[in-house]
Amino acid sequence: MGLELRQQLRLSQQLIMTPQLQMAIKLLQLSHLELLDVIRQEMEENAALEEGEEFAGPKADLEPGDGEAEAPMGAETPAEQEVSVSEDSLENVDWENFVGEYNTEYNSPGQIRAETEEQDAPRYEAFMARKETLTDHLLWQAMLHFSDETDKKIAHAVICNLDADGYLKATTGEVAHLLSVEAEQVEAVLGELQQFDPPGVCARNISECLLIQARQLGADTPLVKNIITRWMNHLQNRNYKAIAQAAKAPQGQVRKAVAAILSLEPKPGRVFSEEEPRYITPDIYVYKVGDEYEIVLNDDGMPKLHVSRFYQEALSKDGELSDEAKAYVKGKLRSAAWLIRSIHQRQRTIYKVMESILKFQRPFFDKGIAHLKPMVLREVAEDIGMHEATISRVTTNKYVHTPHGIFELKFFFNSSIKRVHGEAIASASVKEKISRIVKNEDPSRPYSDEKIMELLAAENIRIARRTVAKYREALGILPSGKRKQLA
Repeated sequence: MGLELRQQLRLSQQLIMTPQLQMAIKLLQLSHLELLDVIRQEMEENAALEEGEEFAGPKADLEPGDGEAEAPMGAETPAEQEVSVSEDSLENVDWENFVGEYNTEYNSPGQIRAETEEQDAPRYEAFMARKETLTDHLLWQAMLHFSDETDKKIAHAVICNLDADGYLKATTGEVAHLLSVEAEQVEAVLGELQQFDPPGVCARNISECLLIQARQLGADTPLVKNIITRWMNHLQNRNYKAIAQAAKAPQGQVRKAVAAILSLEPKPGRVFSEEEPRYITPDIYVYKVGDEYEIVLNDDGMPKLHVSRFYQEALSKDGELSDEAKAYVKGKLRSAAWLIRSIHQRQRTIYKVMESILKFQRPFFDKGIAHLKPMVLREVAEDIGMHEATISRVTTNKYVHTPHGIFELKFFFNSSIKRVHGEAIASASVKEKISRIVKNEDPSRPYSDEKIMELLAAENIRIARRTVAKYREALGILPSGKRKQLA
C-alpha cells in the first residue's frame, strides 16, 4: 500500500471563540455582584476604561428589540455570528465616533426610580463588627478561672479541639499525651470546663451534653437521666408509650420529662456560629404597576463606563507614539470597547429573558406559587429567538425580586405533573401544596405520606407515595413519626 501527499481545497464553516466572544459569554453567566467585581478588576488593569460622565454624547438606544443582534452572548450556532467583529476591522475604528456612542451611561429598560430614593446611602451590613467565636468566649473564661499554668495549657488544648457545635473531638488520653500530663488531671480540667457558658459545652457526645444542661437547670431527675442515657432511640422516634412502658411510669410524667429534654440545646456552640449571612442582591426587579408589571434591571453600584478620550486622542497624533505603543493602546481601547458592549448586551439579554418568563408565568406573578406553570428552557429560547444554552447561562445564579419574594430564575423552569382533569401542574406548586398541608396538620397527629397523597388526590393531583416522600425530603420536612409533638 503506497503513501503519498496530496493537496486538497476544502470549504468549511466553523465558529472561532475569540477572546471578545469568550468575555461576552463569561459576563452573561455572572451575577450582579460578580459582574461588579469583574468591572473593578478590568478598570484596574485597563487604563483606557474610565468611569464617570466626563464626556457627553448622544444617548444610545438600549431598549429591547432595537434591532441590534444578540449573537455575542451565545456562541452555540454559526447563525449567531452575525455581529462578530474581526480583529482586522477594529484596526481602523473611528475612535472619536466610538467615544461619542459609548460614553453615555447605560439606563435599564423600563427603569423606575423613586424621587426620594437615597442612592448614596451606606449599606449597614458593611459596618458589622467581628463576631465573638466560641473559642474566644471559652478562652476568656478559662483565663479568669484557672490559676495553675498546667491547667491553663490543658484548658487551651481542650478548647482548641472543640468542633463548631461545642463538642470535644479529642479524647482525654490524646490531650494528656500531647501535653505529657496525667489523664486524671485532664479529666478534672474538662469537668470544670463543662460548667462554662454556654451550658453543655465541652461534652463528648449528645447524651453527656444534655445531662450537663439538665444538671445545671436542676432537671436531672432519674427519669430524665434514664431517657437521655438509655432510651434516646424512643425519644427520637417520639415513641412515648415505649418510654412509659420501659420506665414503668405514667405517660403524663414521661411527657413532662420529655418536654424538659426538648427544651435543652443539643448544639451549645450554635449561638457562636461563624457562618456569615449570605445576602442575595436581585439582578432584576418586577414591580406591579396597576394591572401590568414593570421589569427593572438592577444597576445599583454599576459604574458608568466610557472609553478614555486621552488614549483616543493619543492615537490621532502622528509621530508621537511608536508602532509598538500604538498597538498596545489599540488593544486596550479594543478591550474596553468590547467590555462596554458586552455589558450592554448582557443587560438586554437578561431583560428579554425576564420579559418572556413574565409572559409565560403571569399566573404566578398574579396569584403566587400555587399557580406556577410547567416550563422548560426551550419555550423561552424559541420565544426570544436564542439558543437554549444562552437561556441556561442567563438563568444561572440570577435572582429576581417579585411581589411574592426573591427567586432564582431557574425556579421558574420545572417539570410538569399531569392531572386527570385540567392542565398539568408544576412540581414546585405540588411542593408548595405539600408544605401547606404539613403546616396546617395537627402536631399531635401528623399526616403520613399516604394521607398526604390522598389529600393531594382530592385536589386532582395524583402522585405516588414515594413521590410525596421525595418532595417532602426536598423540602426538609421530617417523616410523620418525627414530626409528632406533645399534646
